[in-house]
Amino acid sequence: MKGTIVNALSVLAGAGVGLALKRGIPDRYQQTIMQGLGLAVMLIGLQMALKAQNILVVITSMAAGAAVGELLDIDNRLQQFSQKLSGHLGDRQDSVADGFMTASLVFCVGAMAVVGAVQEGLTGDTTTLYAKSMLDAIVAMVLASSLGIGVALSSVSIVLYQGTITLLAGFLSSLLSETAIKELTAVGGLLIVSISLMMLDIKKIKVANLLPAIPAAIVITHLTGMI
Repeated sequence: MKGTIVNALSVLAGAGVGLALKRGIPDRYQQTIMQGLGLAVMLIGLQMALKAQNILVVITSMAAGAAVGELLDIDNRLQQFSQKLSGHLGDRQDSVADGFMTASLVFCVGAMAVVGAVQEGLTGDTTTLYAKSMLDAIVAMVLASSLGIGVALSSVSIVLYQGTITLLAGFLSSLLSETAIKELTAVGGLLIVSISLMMLDIKKIKVANLLPAIPAAIVITHLTGMI
């Protein structure tokens, strides 16, 4: 869980800087920093995607995952959940609760959180979570400058959420072949590339609806090996 712990600490550090910047961060700085991080995230995603051994498995997994994701309407459900939380909070809650809920959703709901935690659990590779840590630190700084100390408390959500995924992935490591892990990594890499496209304001993609492609890659790899 080293990657998850570093991620949580990065959020704490970023939030601390944000709290110190009481006047907020100028928009032009935010935009340029996020664009630079977007390019770096794209590179990491491409490096992961290029590990694919069977491109047909990747294509089939993405298609199947998208179909399941749309059927379950994961992205829309997450949006509705977020709106309900905001509605329940309203003006009755202080900025601590508001910051905690907002930051927890931002840091925990996303492909990098899932892919990175699974990757660390299966292979011990923390590259994705370290990259996410850098991104989250900047976002935490921006959020904390306006939402307050509640953003720092979201580090608890990161430990619980990503840590659980990492531990579960570790139990499954003996059941997954090297090929399955490579195909899963490749699919996860494509999802990370999609995040970078959104960060660069190139294309809006419902990444949450593509998350089922990750377990689909494992299933399809095993089915392919049985044929």
